[in-house]
Amino acid sequence: MAPATTSSAEARRLIGSRRRTEAPRRMLSPSPPPKKVKSMEEILAKAHYAVVERGDYGDVGCEQCGSGERAEELLLCDKCDKGFHMKCLRPIVVRVPIGTWLCPKCSGQRRVRSFSQRKIIDFFKIKKPNLPEEKCDSPQDTRKRRRRSASLVLQKKRRRLLPFTPSEDRSQRLSQMGSLAHALTALQMEFSDDLTYMPGMAPRSANQAEFEEGGMQVLSKEDTETLEQCRAMCKRGECPPLVVVYDSCEGFTVEADGQIKDMTFIAEYIGDVDFIRNREHDDCDSMMTLLLATDPSKSLVICPDKRGNIARFINGINNYTL
Repeated sequence: MAPATTSSAEARRLIGSRRRTEAPRRMLSPSPPPKKVKSMEEILAKAHYAVVERGDYGDVGCEQCGSGERAEELLLCDKCDKGFHMKCLRPIVVRVPIGTWLCPKCSGQRRVRSFSQRKIIDFFKIKKPNLPEEKCDSPQDTRKRRRRSASLVLQKKRRRLLPFTPSEDRSQRLSQMGSLAHALTALQMEFSDDLTYMPGMAPRSANQAEFEEGGMQVLSKEDTETLEQCRAMCKRGECPPLVVVYDSCEGFTVEADGQIKDMTFIAEYIGDVDFIRNREHDDCDSMMTLLLATDPSKSLVICPDKRGNIARFINGINNYTL
Protein backbone atom coordinates (compact mmCIF):
# COMPACT_ATOMS: atom_id res chain seq x y z
CA MET A 1 0.00 0.00 0.00
CA ALA A 2 1.42 3.28 -0.98
CA PRO A 3 2.13 5.68 1.85
CA ALA A 4 -0.22 8.60 2.25
CA THR A 5 1.11 11.87 0.97
CA THR A 6 0.00 15.49 1.41
CA SER A 7 0.44 18.39 -0.90
CA SER A 8 2.50 21.41 -0.01
CA ALA A 9 -0.68 23.52 0.23
CA GLU A 10 -2.17 21.10 2.72
CA ALA A 11 1.05 21.06 4.70
CA ARG A 12 1.06 24.80 4.96
CA ARG A 13 -2.57 24.73 5.96
CA LEU A 14 -1.95 22.20 8.66
CA ILE A 15 0.96 24.14 10.02
CA GLY A 16 -1.07 27.30 10.03
CA SER A 17 -3.93 25.58 11.77
CA ARG A 18 -1.53 24.14 14.32
CA ARG A 19 -0.08 27.64 15.01
CA ARG A 20 -3.54 29.11 15.50
CA THR A 21 -4.54 26.49 18.05
CA GLU A 22 -1.35 26.70 20.11
CA ALA A 23 -1.41 29.00 23.12
CA PRO A 24 0.85 32.03 22.61
CA ARG A 25 4.01 32.01 24.63
CA ARG A 26 4.35 34.99 26.98
CA MET A 27 7.70 36.51 27.79
CA LEU A 28 8.20 36.70 31.50
CA SER A 29 9.20 40.21 32.53
CA PRO A 30 11.42 40.73 35.53
CA SER A 31 9.52 41.50 38.72
CA PRO A 32 9.32 45.23 39.54
CA PRO A 33 11.53 46.49 42.34
CA PRO A 34 9.80 46.67 45.70
CA LYS A 35 8.33 50.10 46.47
CA LYS A 36 9.93 52.11 49.21
CA VAL A 37 7.55 52.50 52.10
CA LYS A 38 7.42 56.07 53.42
CA SER A 39 7.44 56.68 57.11
CA MET A 40 4.45 58.25 58.82
CA GLU A 41 6.49 61.40 59.49
CA GLU A 42 7.13 61.88 55.75
CA ILE A 43 3.47 61.34 54.93
CA LEU A 44 2.25 63.83 57.55
CA ALA A 45 4.81 66.40 56.47
CA LYS A 46 3.39 66.50 52.91
CA ALA A 47 -0.26 65.71 53.58
CA HIS A 48 -2.97 68.37 53.52
CA TYR A 49 -4.04 69.27 57.02
CA ALA A 50 -7.59 69.14 58.33
CA VAL A 51 -8.70 70.55 61.67
CA VAL A 52 -11.52 68.83 63.51
CA GLU A 53 -13.82 71.40 65.08
CA ARG A 54 -14.07 71.20 68.83
CA GLY A 55 -17.38 71.09 70.57
CA ASP A 56 -16.39 73.84 73.00
CA TYR A 57 -13.69 76.52 72.65
CA GLY A 58 -14.31 78.04 76.07
CA ASP A 59 -10.99 76.76 77.43
CA VAL A 60 -8.84 78.15 74.58
CA GLY A 61 -6.24 80.68 75.69
CA CYS A 62 -3.51 82.71 74.03
CA GLU A 63 -0.28 80.77 73.48
CA GLN A 64 1.73 83.96 74.08
CA CYS A 65 0.24 85.51 77.22
CA GLY A 66 -1.71 82.49 78.52
CA SER A 67 -4.88 84.50 78.99
CA GLY A 68 -8.26 83.46 77.63
CA GLU A 69 -9.76 86.93 78.03
CA ARG A 70 -10.77 89.18 75.14
CA ALA A 71 -12.17 86.25 73.18
CA GLU A 72 -13.13 88.58 70.33
CA GLU A 73 -9.39 89.17 69.71
CA LEU A 74 -8.39 85.49 69.78
CA LEU A 75 -7.34 84.00 66.43
CA LEU A 76 -7.42 80.21 66.00
CA CYS A 77 -4.81 78.64 63.77
CA ASP A 78 -6.43 76.60 60.99
CA LYS A 79 -3.68 73.96 61.29
CA CYS A 80 -2.82 73.46 64.97
CA ASP A 81 -6.08 74.92 66.36
CA LYS A 82 -4.19 76.99 68.96
CA GLY A 83 -5.25 80.49 69.97
CA PHE A 84 -3.36 83.78 69.74
CA HIS A 85 -4.37 87.32 70.67
CA MET A 86 -4.09 89.67 67.69
CA LYS A 87 -1.97 92.11 69.72
CA CYS A 88 0.26 89.35 71.11
CA LEU A 89 1.43 88.29 67.66
CA ARG A 90 4.59 89.77 66.13
CA PRO A 91 3.95 91.61 63.94
CA ILE A 92 0.55 92.41 65.41
CA VAL A 93 -2.57 91.63 63.38
CA VAL A 94 -4.67 94.76 63.00
CA ARG A 95 -7.87 93.04 61.83
CA VAL A 96 -9.41 89.60 61.72
CA PRO A 97 -8.04 87.84 58.60
CA ILE A 98 -10.44 86.61 55.93
CA GLY A 99 -10.09 82.97 54.98
CA THR A 100 -7.39 80.59 56.21
CA TRP A 101 -5.00 81.85 58.89
CA LEU A 102 -1.89 80.06 60.16
CA CYS A 103 0.08 80.91 63.28
CA PRO A 104 3.77 81.87 62.95
CA LYS A 105 4.94 78.34 63.76
CA CYS A 106 2.68 76.62 61.22
CA SER A 107 3.23 79.18 58.48
CA GLY A 108 7.02 79.01 58.78
CA GLN A 109 9.45 81.86 58.34
CA ARG A 110 10.33 82.91 54.80
CA ARG A 111 14.00 82.96 53.97
CA VAL A 112 15.27 86.45 53.26
CA ARG A 113 17.09 86.66 49.94
CA SER A 114 20.34 88.50 49.52
CA PHE A 115 20.54 91.00 46.66
CA SER A 116 23.74 91.85 44.88
CA GLN A 117 24.19 95.10 42.98
CA ARG A 118 23.36 93.37 39.69
CA LYS A 119 20.21 91.83 41.15
CA ILE A 120 19.09 95.18 42.57
CA ILE A 121 19.54 96.84 39.18
CA ASP A 122 17.52 94.07 37.50
CA PHE A 123 14.88 94.01 40.25
CA PHE A 124 14.07 97.72 39.86
CA LYS A 125 14.76 97.80 36.09
CA ILE A 126 17.22 100.66 36.51
CA LYS A 127 18.27 102.26 33.24
CA LYS A 128 21.83 103.44 32.50
CA PRO A 129 23.17 103.13 36.06
CA ASN A 130 26.76 103.92 35.04
CA LEU A 131 26.15 107.34 33.55
CA PRO A 132 27.81 110.27 35.34
CA GLU A 133 25.39 111.79 37.80
CA GLU A 134 24.15 115.27 37.14
CA LYS A 135 22.67 117.32 39.90
CA CYS A 136 19.38 118.70 38.59
CA ASP A 137 17.91 121.89 39.90
CA SER A 138 14.28 121.88 40.82
CA PRO A 139 11.87 124.02 38.80
CA GLN A 140 11.41 126.21 41.87
CA ASP A 141 15.16 127.00 42.09
CA THR A 142 15.26 127.87 38.38
CA ARG A 143 12.38 130.30 38.73
CA LYS A 144 13.95 131.89 41.81
CA ARG A 145 17.09 132.76 39.82
CA ARG A 146 14.99 134.23 37.01
CA ARG A 147 13.04 136.46 39.33
CA ARG A 148 15.92 137.84 41.40
CA SER A 149 15.99 141.02 39.36
CA ALA A 150 12.21 141.27 39.06
CA SER A 151 10.23 143.66 41.18
CA LEU A 152 8.84 142.27 44.40
CA VAL A 153 5.09 141.81 44.40
CA LEU A 154 3.20 141.08 47.58
CA GLN A 155 1.12 137.98 47.03
CA LYS A 156 -0.03 134.92 48.91
CA LYS A 157 2.73 132.33 49.06
CA ARG A 158 1.70 129.02 47.49
CA ARG A 159 3.45 125.89 48.66
CA ARG A 160 4.99 123.77 45.93
CA LEU A 161 6.21 120.21 45.85
CA LEU A 162 9.96 119.74 46.21
CA PRO A 163 11.91 116.92 44.53
CA PHE A 164 13.61 114.49 46.87
CA THR A 165 17.38 114.63 47.26
CA PRO A 166 18.92 111.16 46.78
CA SER A 167 21.87 110.05 48.91
CA GLU A 168 25.20 110.98 47.32
CA ASP A 169 26.88 107.72 48.34
CA ARG A 170 26.08 105.07 45.72
CA SER A 171 26.58 102.19 48.17
CA GLN A 172 24.10 103.83 50.52
CA ARG A 173 21.53 104.02 47.71
CA LEU A 174 22.10 100.34 46.92
CA SER A 175 21.50 99.52 50.58
CA GLN A 176 18.26 101.51 50.54
CA MET A 177 17.01 99.75 47.41
CA GLY A 178 18.13 96.40 48.80
CA SER A 179 15.99 96.91 51.91
CA LEU A 180 12.95 97.56 49.71
CA ALA A 181 13.70 94.49 47.59
CA HIS A 182 13.91 92.36 50.77
CA ALA A 183 10.52 93.61 51.98
CA LEU A 184 8.77 93.13 48.64
CA THR A 185 10.22 89.63 48.25
CA ALA A 186 9.20 88.63 51.79
CA LEU A 187 5.60 89.58 50.97
CA GLN A 188 5.82 87.87 47.55
CA MET A 189 5.21 91.16 45.76
CA GLU A 190 6.50 92.49 42.45
CA PHE A 191 8.04 95.94 42.17
CA SER A 192 6.07 98.42 40.12
CA ASP A 193 6.26 102.21 39.80
CA ASP A 194 3.05 102.55 37.76
CA LEU A 195 -0.59 101.81 38.44
CA THR A 196 -1.52 98.40 37.02
CA TYR A 197 -4.82 97.40 35.45
CA MET A 198 -5.29 93.64 35.65
CA PRO A 199 -7.94 91.49 33.92
CA GLY A 200 -11.01 91.06 36.11
CA MET A 201 -10.40 94.36 37.91
CA ALA A 202 -11.12 97.96 36.98
CA PRO A 203 -10.06 98.89 33.41
CA ARG A 204 -7.90 101.91 32.63
CA SER A 205 -10.95 103.69 31.19
CA ALA A 206 -12.56 103.69 34.65
CA ASN A 207 -9.86 106.01 36.01
CA GLN A 208 -11.13 109.33 34.68
CA ALA A 209 -10.84 112.63 36.54
CA GLU A 210 -14.31 113.62 35.37
CA PHE A 211 -15.82 110.84 37.52
CA GLU A 212 -14.48 112.38 40.76
CA GLU A 213 -17.24 113.79 42.92
CA GLY A 214 -16.77 117.56 43.32
CA GLY A 215 -13.93 117.64 40.81
CA MET A 216 -10.28 116.70 41.10
CA GLN A 217 -7.35 118.91 42.03
CA VAL A 218 -5.05 119.56 39.09
CA LEU A 219 -1.29 119.73 39.59
CA SER A 220 0.32 123.00 38.69
CA LYS A 221 2.93 123.12 35.95
CA GLU A 222 5.74 123.41 38.51
CA ASP A 223 4.48 120.42 40.51
CA THR A 224 4.08 118.37 37.33
CA GLU A 225 7.70 119.12 36.41
CA THR A 226 8.78 118.07 39.91
CA LEU A 227 6.85 114.80 39.55
CA GLU A 228 8.46 114.02 36.19
CA GLN A 229 11.90 114.86 37.55
CA CYS A 230 11.43 112.43 40.46
CA ARG A 231 10.23 109.71 38.12
CA ALA A 232 13.32 110.16 35.94
CA MET A 233 15.60 109.95 39.00
CA CYS A 234 13.97 106.71 40.15
CA LYS A 235 14.50 105.15 36.72
CA ARG A 236 18.21 106.01 36.98
CA GLY A 237 18.43 104.34 40.39
CA GLU A 238 18.43 107.61 42.36
CA CYS A 239 15.87 106.76 45.02
CA PRO A 240 14.60 108.92 47.90
CA PRO A 241 16.63 108.60 51.13
CA LEU A 242 14.39 105.97 52.70
CA VAL A 243 15.10 102.53 54.10
CA VAL A 244 12.63 99.72 54.85
CA VAL A 245 13.15 98.11 58.25
CA TYR A 246 11.39 95.27 60.05
CA ASP A 247 9.71 96.16 63.32
CA SER A 248 8.75 93.24 65.58
CA CYS A 249 5.45 94.91 66.40
CA GLU A 250 4.45 96.75 63.21
CA GLY A 251 6.12 94.56 60.58
CA PHE A 252 7.84 96.31 57.66
CA THR A 253 7.94 100.08 58.00
CA VAL A 254 9.96 102.97 56.59
CA GLU A 255 12.58 105.22 58.16
CA ALA A 256 14.28 108.30 56.76
CA ASP A 257 17.92 107.68 55.84
CA GLY A 258 18.71 111.37 55.42
CA GLN A 259 17.26 114.85 55.78
CA ILE A 260 13.87 115.31 54.09
CA LYS A 261 12.33 118.76 53.87
CA ASP A 262 8.67 119.47 54.32
CA MET A 263 6.55 119.23 51.13
CA THR A 264 9.10 116.88 49.54
CA PHE A 265 7.73 114.39 47.03
CA ILE A 266 8.96 110.89 47.87
CA ALA A 267 6.72 108.33 46.12
CA GLU A 268 3.48 107.72 44.29
CA TYR A 269 1.05 105.23 45.76
CA ILE A 270 1.19 102.25 43.39
CA GLY A 271 -0.71 98.99 43.06
CA ASP A 272 -3.52 97.23 41.24
CA VAL A 273 -6.54 99.42 40.48
CA ASP A 274 -9.88 97.88 41.37
CA PHE A 275 -13.46 98.91 42.04
CA ILE A 276 -14.12 99.50 45.71
CA ARG A 277 -17.20 97.27 45.51
CA ASN A 278 -14.90 94.32 44.76
CA ARG A 279 -12.83 95.02 47.88
CA GLU A 280 -15.54 95.62 50.48
CA HIS A 281 -14.56 92.46 52.37
CA ASP A 282 -10.83 92.52 51.56
CA ASP A 283 -8.46 92.20 54.54
CA CYS A 284 -5.58 94.09 52.88
CA ASP A 285 -4.34 96.72 55.35
CA SER A 286 -2.77 99.05 52.77
CA MET A 287 -5.53 99.98 50.33
CA MET A 288 -5.69 103.61 49.26
CA THR A 289 -8.61 105.51 47.75
CA LEU A 290 -7.91 106.53 44.16
CA LEU A 291 -11.23 107.95 42.97
CA LEU A 292 -14.48 108.72 44.81
CA ALA A 293 -17.14 108.89 42.14
CA THR A 294 -20.63 110.31 42.37
CA ASP A 295 -21.78 106.82 41.47
CA PRO A 296 -20.34 104.61 44.28
CA SER A 297 -20.11 101.65 41.91
CA LYS A 298 -17.42 103.54 39.95
CA SER A 299 -15.22 104.43 42.94
CA LEU A 300 -11.67 103.05 42.73
CA VAL A 301 -9.02 101.92 45.20
CA ILE A 302 -5.32 101.07 44.87
CA CYS A 303 -4.51 97.58 46.15
CA PRO A 304 -0.74 97.03 46.71
CA ASP A 305 -0.99 93.37 47.72
CA LYS A 306 0.57 91.93 44.54
CA ARG A 307 2.49 94.85 42.99
CA GLY A 308 3.76 98.06 44.55
CA ASN A 309 6.67 100.22 45.68
CA ILE A 310 7.97 101.74 48.91
CA ALA A 311 4.68 103.60 49.50
CA ARG A 312 3.22 100.21 50.51
CA PHE A 313 5.26 100.32 53.73
CA ILE A 314 4.92 104.00 54.66
CA ASN A 315 2.67 104.05 57.74
CA GLY A 316 4.40 107.23 58.90
CA ILE A 317 8.05 108.06 58.36
CA ASN A 318 10.28 108.10 61.42
CA ASN A 319 12.31 111.31 61.11
CA TYR A 320 12.93 111.58 64.83
CA THR A 321 16.45 111.46 66.27
CA LEU A 322 17.83 112.25 69.70
